Amino acid sequence: MKILLIYLIIINIIAVIVTVHDKSAAKKHRWRVKERTLMLISALGGSPGMYITMLLIRHKTQKPKFMVGIPVIFFVELAILILVLHYGFGKI
Repeated sequence: MKILLIYLIIINIIAVIVTVHDKSAAKKHRWRVKERTLMLISALGGSPGMYITMLLIRHKTQKPKFMVGIPVIFFVELAILILVLHYGFGKI
């Protein structure tokens, strides 16, 4: 459980850094992070950090793919986590 918590902290820090970098690159008309990379980071557990960061820095807030997709990813992952914690790894 401790390893999972450490992993989630790290992936969310990465999500924040990548999101801020993409916003900065957008302002400077430079190389951008691919949308599928942002979604992958979100799917790997970075959805809370990425979503909150996007709202705070107003990045991709006009794109339903992100404003709906990332919360959906979060709630699906949360449901899976609850199932795993409730039933254990071997019973799913």
